[in-house]
Amino acid sequence: MNYETVIGLEVHVELQTESKIFCGCKTTFGAPPNTNVCPICLGHPGTLPVLNKSAVELALKAALALNCEIGQDCKFDRKNYFYPDLPKGYQISQFDQPIGEHGYVEIEVEGEKRRIGIVRVHLEEDAGKLMHAPDGTHSLVDYNRTGVPLIEVVSEPDIRSPLEARLYLEAIKSIMQYCDISDCRMEEGSLRCDANISLRPVGQAAFGDKAEVKNMNSFRFVQKALEYEVERQTEVLESGQKVAQETRRFDEATQSTFSMRSKEEAHDYRYFPDPDLVRVKIDDAWFNRVRDSIPELPLAKRARYVAEFGLPAYDAGVLTADPAMARYFEAVVAMGPDPKTTSNWLMGDVSAYLNNAGLGISASPVGPDALAELIRIVASDKISLKQGRDVFKAMCETKKDAPTLIAELGMEQISDESALIGIIDQVIGGNEKSVQDYLGGKEKAIGALVGQVMKVTKGKANPGVVNKLLIEQLQKLK
Repeated sequence: MNYETVIGLEVHVELQTESKIFCGCKTTFGAPPNTNVCPICLGHPGTLPVLNKSAVELALKAALALNCEIGQDCKFDRKNYFYPDLPKGYQISQFDQPIGEHGYVEIEVEGEKRRIGIVRVHLEEDAGKLMHAPDGTHSLVDYNRTGVPLIEVVSEPDIRSPLEARLYLEAIKSIMQYCDISDCRMEEGSLRCDANISLRPVGQAAFGDKAEVKNMNSFRFVQKALEYEVERQTEVLESGQKVAQETRRFDEATQSTFSMRSKEEAHDYRYFPDPDLVRVKIDDAWFNRVRDSIPELPLAKRARYVAEFGLPAYDAGVLTADPAMARYFEAVVAMGPDPKTTSNWLMGDVSAYLNNAGLGISASPVGPDALAELIRIVASDKISLKQGRDVFKAMCETKKDAPTLIAELGMEQISDESALIGIIDQVIGGNEKSVQDYLGGKEKAIGALVGQVMKVTKGKANPGVVNKLLIEQLQKLK
């Protein structure tokens, strides 16, 4: 039987505020355990929350960027459950009146555009972090994260493959970064994802029994976990059994999921309006100011790169995925280099170096002005592309500029025809077999002659000029 995959994602995004959502504690990552805390975020009796306006503004910006209908009159609710990482015994969240609903994100899958619906975007506080002892004897709780502002982005069950899930997540991350809503560092928990996945026979309207997958801290692992679940659930259904409705965890070492706990029924969180917080009213002036602050988003920028710079869609997609990369690219192109040549450098040597060094483009040791200068030098034929790549590596290691390194390494190409013609005549006179092969119709024989010229000039001759002069001189011998 053929099965259709149905996936829905719940994405938690930590908002980039300096203080927590209901108190003045810092949100900095990596502080010693339980140092960024106070009586409010620890839930001490008699304390009252005060809403952080910046968190509301970032949530509003996110909802607008995700094409949501905005709840300009929304409220906060108490979500009641008991767990050690929740000191108040409830989480302040939004239930029936969230800040955004009925949005969508567009992705492109194998050349086709897909629109993934968003059920809701709501604002809430984060819980603490549990750390379990390796021997299983005890657990510790770090409450630094408690009260850090989050948005939860809940998708419709519109995703039809693990690849689509990954592309959707990449789109969410890119939009959040473009709008300076979050740094989206998955390794620090700034962006977290839970996935609900089920299978159903092709053509069936009703959803199948779903499993929820947790503990996925990279986009690659999200895709791997869902691919594993598709295979596992297919085997379960084809054996005549029923897929257990449960929460599963992804094991990075085995690239598989395993059962954590059953999830037969929805939890009753006993939501009710938080009596300590007033309703949030977003007036038209505030709404318009936030809407107008949204920058050119990735899809629009990608289309512009294709139209304005003549880039292939693939290049445009790579360059616009990260706002820092897009800024770097535009800074280089503004200094004159050809856009496609710049794209080749960024997707090739620049990205290779940064990936190996574990750096982002913002931390590149070669700035846009320095790269633009190198690209211009290569384009002028002062050095070859191969030499240019060597110069780039040296620039990364020494922080010196291209002209300085070219002079130090004695790399400048010989492009003067008058300086090369004597060497070319010498090579033709000393390589009779290659000359005769070329004159006899073996055009590839010219490669050996070019190689000899490069040897004599110690690699400094401009290969293009050498090739041209060789053909001209050989034609005279016919």
